[in-house]
Amino acid sequence: MSTESAAKGSMDTTAAVPDWVGSALERVLGRVAVTRSEVGDRFPLFADPGSGRWTTTGRGSWTGGFWAGLLWLRARHTGIETDREAAVRFTGRLEDWVDADTATRGLIFWYGTVLADTPESAALRVRAAHSCQDAYDPELGLVPWGSAFGGPRLLARADGVPGMVPLLASVDPQVAGSHLRRHLELCVGEGPFCWSWRYERPVGWTPCDDPPPGWSRGRAWLLLAVADAAHRLATGDLAEAVSQLLHGPAVPPADEGQPEGPLDTSAAAITAVALLKLGHREQALALLDELVGTHVTADGRLLNGCYDLASGTATEHELIWGDFFLAYALATLTGLVDPHEA
Repeated sequence: MSTESAAKGSMDTTAAVPDWVGSALERVLGRVAVTRSEVGDRFPLFADPGSGRWTTTGRGSWTGGFWAGLLWLRARHTGIETDREAAVRFTGRLEDWVDADTATRGLIFWYGTVLADTPESAALRVRAAHSCQDAYDPELGLVPWGSAFGGPRLLARADGVPGMVPLLASVDPQVAGSHLRRHLELCVGEGPFCWSWRYERPVGWTPCDDPPPGWSRGRAWLLLAVADAAHRLATGDLAEAVSQLLHGPAVPPADEGQPEGPLDTSAAAITAVALLKLGHREQALALLDELVGTHVTADGRLLNGCYDLASGTATEHELIWGDFFLAYALATLTGLVDPHEA
C-alpha cells in the first residue's frame, strides 16, 4: 500500500490496544482539569518540570488552539457539561486572531475548533480559513509567515504549514496544495534542510538560521502537514517527503547539532499523530510507549519538551502543544477520535 493510500485509509479498529494507552489518556486528560483550575481565564503555555506551575498568556499566542483542543478532548472523554462549557469559552476567545497577520493561524484555528461541536466554532473556523486564503501571496506561492509576532513578514517557516494545510483545504484546496509544495521545496529541497526562508525582492528566497537546521520540530511539523495533505488533497506522491522527514531517534534532541543537549518530547508527540494519520500504527505505538513510559509523570505531565533552546526558554518543560498531540494520539488509539478528524 502506498503512503498516500495508507493515509487515506482508516485506522484498524480491530487491532488490540495495550492497557497503558487508556490509562495514559486518563492521566493526561486528568491533568487538563488541574491545569484549567490553575490558569483560570488565561492560556497555559509551558509548565515548570518540578512544580508543574504554568507560564500563561492572556490571548493564547500561537498556542491557544492547543489549549482549546485539549479542553474539547476532555469534554468528549468525560461528557461533563462544565468541561464542554470551558471548551466553548476558550474556543470563542480565539476570535481575536482571525485577522492577525500570521501563518500560525493554522495552528490556532484548526486545532482550536475542529474538535468542537458548536455551529459558532464551525463558523469561526470558516472565517479564519477565508482570512488565511485572502493572505495567500500568489507570487510567493504561500501564505507568508506574517508580522504579528515581529520580524520580517515575508518568511516561509516550517511551523506555518501544519494546521494551515487542512484549514486552507477546507475552502481552497489549490491554495492549500501550493502552500505545502512551496514549503517542501524550500525546507527539504535539494540543499541542506532549512526551516525558515526570507523573501527579498529582487533576490528571491534566502535561508535563515533561526530556527537552526537541527531544530527538532522542523521535521515533525512538516511531516504532520504532509500527512494531512495526503488525506485531504490531490497532491501526488508524497512518499519521498515522508521518507525525508522520518529520520533520527524517536524522541529527538531539541537541536540535532547538540545531541547531548535537551530532548524535545513535543516533536515526538507531533510525529506520533502524523504516523497515525499515515497509517503507521505500530511505529506510532512504539513511539508513544517510549513517551509514556519515560517522559509522562504519574499526574499526566509530558516533560522534557523544549520551547526554545537558543534562548534557554523552557528547555525541559511540559508544553501545551506536546500535551495536545500526546492526548490526540492516545485518543486516536482508543477510538475517542478519528486520526483525520484534527
